[in-house]
Amino acid sequence: MQREGHLTEVFHIFAYLKLHHNSRLVFDPSYPDIDYKSFGFNDWNKFYGEVSEEIPENIPEPLGKELIISCYVDADHAGDRLTRRSRTGFVVKLNSSPIYWMSKKQTSIETSSFGSEFIALKSTCEYFRGLRFKLLMMGIPVEETCFVMGDNQSVLVNITVPESNLKKKSNSLAYHFTREGNARLLEWVFAYVKSKDNPADILAFLSWWR
Repeated sequence: MQREGHLTEVFHIFAYLKLHHNSRLVFDPSYPDIDYKSFGFNDWNKFYGEVSEEIPENIPEPLGKELIISCYVDADHAGDRLTRRSRTGFVVKLNSSPIYWMSKKQTSIETSSFGSEFIALKSTCEYFRGLRFKLLMMGIPVEETCFVMGDNQSVLVNITVPESNLKKKSNSLAYHFTREGNARLLEWVFAYVKSKDNPADILAFLSWWR
């Protein structure tokens, strides 16, 4: 049944392309309206020491206007009724244009929404690290940090507050990966957004028949 479902989706894609064969992708270069006050910029020296983003020495000289990377992330906890795995959903923007979005079942079973949100956030940050590297190696200036917005306040507190303590060891890798990137500041920072204003909510709750 899954193969039939995938084939049906392919038919929908080609039907759309046939109907909109003269369409084109347009990049919106306008800068997003970032509420800097909602993002936490804390002193991490006592926890991780003096850490900074690892930038290759052979990057070309940046040219052109700077790009700003932002993202919305969410997770559907235990949404798969068969395996009770959660789903990660996030959408990434360059300036005001969405360039990448993902909706994917997580590879492990998380016993709490806290854990599934942490895994989703880790996947998002891993994509960020690769994207920033590619842009820098192409000579595109990316001087601002990556702005990440999610709707799980407990996860955001654990990531943005240096004094927070993680009680579950099973989430320790995602915990330290996302926190250390936050400590580097130039990689990513986090802020809370209400679920109704989070477009990644749609990606996290896509149908599970896939």
